[in-house]
Amino acid sequence: MRNYIPVKILLVEDNPTDAELTIRAFKKQRLANEFFVAEDGEEALDFLFNHARPDYHDPSKTLKVILLDLKLPKLDGMQVLAEIKAHPETRMIPVVIITSSREDPDIKKAYELGANSYVVKPVDFESFVSAMQNTGLYWLLVNEIPKQ
Repeated sequence: MRNYIPVKILLVEDNPTDAELTIRAFKKQRLANEFFVAEDGEEALDFLFNHARPDYHDPSKTLKVILLDLKLPKLDGMQVLAEIKAHPETRMIPVVIITSSREDPDIKKAYELGANSYVVKPVDFESFVSAMQNTGLYWLLVNEIPKQ
């Protein structure tokens, strides 16, 4: 029998409504009970790499997945993705791009930088919730990540 510990997810999303809906969708399916929400790219990298903070945690030991929007203030999602995948301590954490962009160059660049998945946010409420629940089911229950 598997030991279930609280799942930790870094959600990098500048739209408070999308962040709230994503968290609700995950919680409705009982997929997660601990989220860290960063509202811009700088805050996400600070959360991941600021060893000087008293509340610093080792992301490679605590995060199961990073949900990353592309259109962010300060540092965009592509810059954040590149930083995550460039560091040995974070490169193995799955990064799922969750964005409104269907642009092929964005999709291609995200995968070139090491994204593990690319999900386009549906505009309709029910479809958005369903997409987030399906994303959560796969990345939190089906996908296996290496032991740290």
